[in-house]
Amino acid sequence: MSTEPALMTLVAVAKAIAEKKVSSREVTRAVLHRIAEWQPRLNAYMTIEAEQALAAADAADADLAKGSSHGVLHGVPMAHKDMYYEAGKVVTCGSLIRRDFVPKTTATALQRLKDAGQVRLGSLQMVEFAFGPTGHNVHYGAVHNPWNVDHITGGSSSGSGSAVAARLTFAALGSDTGGSIRMPAHFCGVTGLKTTVGRVSRAGAMPLSQSLDTVGPLAQTAEDCALLLGLMAGSDPEDLTASTQPVPDYLAATREPLKGLKIGVPTAFYVDDLDPEVARVLDETIETLRKDGAEIVKVELPDQRQLSAASQLVLAAESAAFHKRWMIERPQDYGAQVLMRLQNGLAIPAVTYLETMRWRGPALAAHNAAVSGIDAVIAPVGPIPAPTIAESDVGNGPGAEAVIQRLTRFTRPVNYLGLPSLAIPSGFTRTGLPVGMQLIGRAFEEAVLLRIGAAFQRVTDFHARMPTSA
Repeated sequence: MSTEPALMTLVAVAKAIAEKKVSSREVTRAVLHRIAEWQPRLNAYMTIEAEQALAAADAADADLAKGSSHGVLHGVPMAHKDMYYEAGKVVTCGSLIRRDFVPKTTATALQRLKDAGQVRLGSLQMVEFAFGPTGHNVHYGAVHNPWNVDHITGGSSSGSGSAVAARLTFAALGSDTGGSIRMPAHFCGVTGLKTTVGRVSRAGAMPLSQSLDTVGPLAQTAEDCALLLGLMAGSDPEDLTASTQPVPDYLAATREPLKGLKIGVPTAFYVDDLDPEVARVLDETIETLRKDGAEIVKVELPDQRQLSAASQLVLAAESAAFHKRWMIERPQDYGAQVLMRLQNGLAIPAVTYLETMRWRGPALAAHNAAVSGIDAVIAPVGPIPAPTIAESDVGNGPGAEAVIQRLTRFTRPVNYLGLPSLAIPSGFTRTGLPVGMQLIGRAFEEAVLLRIGAAFQRVTDFHARMPTSA
């Protein structure tokens, strides 16, 4: 484990600050130095608030010197996807339409991290209105993959994936409606948690699809994600869809061994038409889990193609409903691809949408029956490693949907079912691009996924590797 302040894990740096082994100012300066070095090539940040961050770090150090700590994140500098409202701060949502939007309230998930003592570094880039899987943004430029800047980061949490991978923040909030946490985690080689629908409040987070949106973290490790989830999860009077289920000790779960857990390997869909390097990493990951004590079994899942299609339909209809007024009044302010996809949603009949929503219950019941007795299902996050920015820059051309569908093929079914999924760095291609696998669990059983992810990370070092030069 690195002892350089900017390169430490979230859990490690929070502990070091709390024990006064390093000051918040030292840590914040180290991260800001890396941001200055990497940002010109990555475009991961939307705003960088260096002076404010250093002032906040000094205040955190002064409080700690007096014996006052604000929480487990006291003095830890972080930045988040630019769709989480913070009172008095511009939140662009990656768009022109909201480039001057200043909310009066703060997102519940973000407020809970602030209450735990985090220091704000600025805000992170994202795909326009979180509606795209590649990381392109016609208004603010594409975010670049720090492992190879010619390649995509994945979206829509593009800045979050890139910044965490390059160690420009210790962790970052993302959002996952169709794969927008897990794809950047896969392409950038970081850990990303798509939570159960309702596990974390969505109050103050930019809406995209009311029944699919989820809030979750990207970080170096499963342990880091567990720390953040424990802080954010729970009921919220500002979001009545937030679950009232008890919040378990996620950090404790990460210390439990893998032995005794049963992991299912799909017999179809997630193992079909894989890039050879992704297939190799999947086989190697399964073997590592087996050697570490997990029981590996085959599992036959219901038709995942139907789930993927249903997820896409729900997303299209609900996003179009949210954006209808702006599409009428300000169509010129959208990027061409985002506008095309939003307009497609207007063509979906209400009957079709309602039928798709009614099918969710039976589809989830069928999935639960198929995985009965299995603690998690393992599958690739995507069928391919990160393509280049140029080859995936298809705009609103005839090939746009084909590119989008290929990238999100393995993520959408989980969104439709509302289940949790943890993406973990699992290997690299021969050209040095990261490859991630996802662990799919049952509703509200994030602790099991984090337990598996942490066990895997104790016997591998993929999560600890990082790009070496800007």
